Amino acid sequence: MIIWIASYPKSGNTWVRGLLSSYLYSDDGSFNFNLLKKIQQFPDKNHFKYFIKDFSDIKKISNYWIAAQDRINLFNENKTTFFKTHSALCAFDNNLFTNKNNTQAVIYVVRDPRNVITSISNHYSMSIEESYSFIINKNKIISDAEWGGKNFGISTVLGSWALHYKSWEQIKFAPILIIKYEDLIKDTKNSLIEIINFLNKFMYIKIDNQKIVNTVESCSFDNLAKREKAEGFFEAAWSKKKEKINFFHLGKKNDWKNLLSEEIENKIRTTFHKEMKELNYI
Repeated sequence: MIIWIASYPKSGNTWVRGLLSSYLYSDDGSFNFNLLKKIQQFPDKNHFKYFIKDFSDIKKISNYWIAAQDRINLFNENKTTFFKTHSALCAFDNNLFTNKNNTQAVIYVVRDPRNVITSISNHYSMSIEESYSFIINKNKIISDAEWGGKNFGISTVLGSWALHYKSWEQIKFAPILIIKYEDLIKDTKNSLIEIINFLNKFMYIKIDNQKIVNTVESCSFDNLAKREKAEGFFEAAWSKKKEKINFFHLGKKNDWKNLLSEEIENKIRTTFHKEMKELNYI
């Protein structure tokens, strides 16, 4: 059964994967980039190559969302398996993204959309205005066709920031833990403990306080950025100019205050007022 680590892009998904993979799959909580491969992405070409050859056709891909997950769970003998996804919990062409037979639980990572915009702007080499248009697009589908075949691997239904958040927040067939990126920054240790306690409802994870401390230190944003600079990172993005962009760039809680115009900030507050208020962002 799959436990999803779901989020809108640039919301802290990879950081949570780093924390979890370091704690679960290392002896002492030490991070390395290869551990991230323990928590794969879905959808991904590796899981769809048995069904289709065209990874840009979202209609064909959606036809096999469930079949690909059925195959994963059959191969893993229905043992707990973690997957990262940026997909909205949606239906496309009457195809559901996932279902109760394949999903055990969800960890959803959410981030203030004002900071999502600044991070998307850097990550994909977009202007702030382009990033704003990106996150308000209710019909947004991301694909490598936009980025020179480097970033996403397979077309994914995204939608707007608010649609994405609500699609997962309202899940009916599986328990969900919502983690705010801002809480991860404020108190990474307690956020990790909260995640572990949630996962202990579905699998046994020993609580090791020293390993938790080591994991938090090893996965600090500064350390991840330093390691990426020294070692490189296989998930680093490529701009539309086909230039590699550092993945771990802006980790500050409210950096949007220095980067967004008043006009754009007001537009975001207006567009996402209900969801931002619900999450205490305004």
